[in-house]
Amino acid sequence: MKKRYASTWESLKEHQVPQWYEDGKFGIFIHWGLYSVPAFAPQTWELGEVPPDETWFSNNPYAEWYYNSIHVGYGPSYDYHVKKYGKDFKYEQFADMWKAEKWNPAEWARLFKKAGAEYVVLTTKHHDGFCLFPSKYTDYNASKRGPQRDIVGDLTDAVRGENLRMGLYYSGIVDWTFADDPILNNDDLFHTASPTFAYADYAYNQSMELIDRYAPSVFWNDIGWPRQGEHNLPYLLSHYYNTVEDGVVNDRFNDLYYDFTTKEYQSGSANRREKWEMCRGMGLSFGYNAMESDDKIISIEDAISLLVSTVANNGNLLLNIGPRADGTIPEEQEKRLLAIGEWLGVNGEAIYGSRCSSRESIKYTDQIQVHFTERDGALYVLIDAKGKSQVSVTVPGLSGNAVPLDPKVEADTAKIDGGLRFTVKNFGDSQNVAVFRLNRIM
Repeated sequence: MKKRYASTWESLKEHQVPQWYEDGKFGIFIHWGLYSVPAFAPQTWELGEVPPDETWFSNNPYAEWYYNSIHVGYGPSYDYHVKKYGKDFKYEQFADMWKAEKWNPAEWARLFKKAGAEYVVLTTKHHDGFCLFPSKYTDYNASKRGPQRDIVGDLTDAVRGENLRMGLYYSGIVDWTFADDPILNNDDLFHTASPTFAYADYAYNQSMELIDRYAPSVFWNDIGWPRQGEHNLPYLLSHYYNTVEDGVVNDRFNDLYYDFTTKEYQSGSANRREKWEMCRGMGLSFGYNAMESDDKIISIEDAISLLVSTVANNGNLLLNIGPRADGTIPEEQEKRLLAIGEWLGVNGEAIYGSRCSSRESIKYTDQIQVHFTERDGALYVLIDAKGKSQVSVTVPGLSGNAVPLDPKVEADTAKIDGGLRFTVKNFGDSQNVAVFRLNRIM
């Protein structure tokens, strides 16, 4: 019998992380909107690398923050905007320049399937307030302007057509169509950005639209929720769970409630005791930044290493793509998705459906680490040796026969005092992460 949730925090806390989310491990994040037209941000730092102060916000590497970056009135994005479009060119004018003329949602969905993703999360409204769905609460949306189509609906149908889960992102606390004072520090996010009860109601109403129309498997709120509307959250979330039985929500509801916690680049923290999700762009930005060429984004090896280390420590990886304004996915991003899919095609049994092992990851050097996952009574040993063609490591406390999942991997294992020594002579096609299965957990 389906559980019904009451609109109380006590009832909500009875909700459990659904098995599909525990098992899925890998998702695709998509930031696509008006900011994809200018497609510009300076290449500065990862989030969390420097303090979130005026220096960060005036040199923001997130292209999807272009509105705020030019509204600051100085800095690289402002200078670019004045030179490219003119000082009097308003951000809202990008709505009539964004055509998405080459967008094929079915092609996107097929690519995500090939990448080995189990779920997708699309930005339905970012901080600029432009909606990618037909909302009865605003005409500032992609059905009325720009592409003139229901982007959320079209992609939801395509993703579900590939038997993947569809999740939706919503910018709950920031909407510059309601309050456009420049954000220059973290405090501004919670005070300057959403000061009215009218906006709190707007965010609530649009969230209900998304839940009722699309029934997303993930409801991914960003940054926080309007303080003036916190009292409505128990009803909103209970309505979500009662509508989507196996739905899941993140932790960006003012620390009031979550199914899983989030880490973004170097910002946030994660632990092995509860479910968490790592999200990041392939470069320093989530939205498409034309400045981020192939050599400026995460390497294939590092992307696979990130997936492995995240999963082994009880997390999911939500890796972002930033499509161009015309709807095409940059070739360098597609290349990485396909490489991850190829690796998962061989080694996926150590990832999908696995659980965090009682064995913690071992760091031998910055380049050599060993991770562990468990599934169906088997222990998986994932040897990550970035930039190495060969490696030899000893894992203490192990015994038994270890078999590489990739038949192209050339390796020997030997029992020595206190453990097993793994000697990988050739990583085959495994992108410097070789996976071994021990049928009995030792």
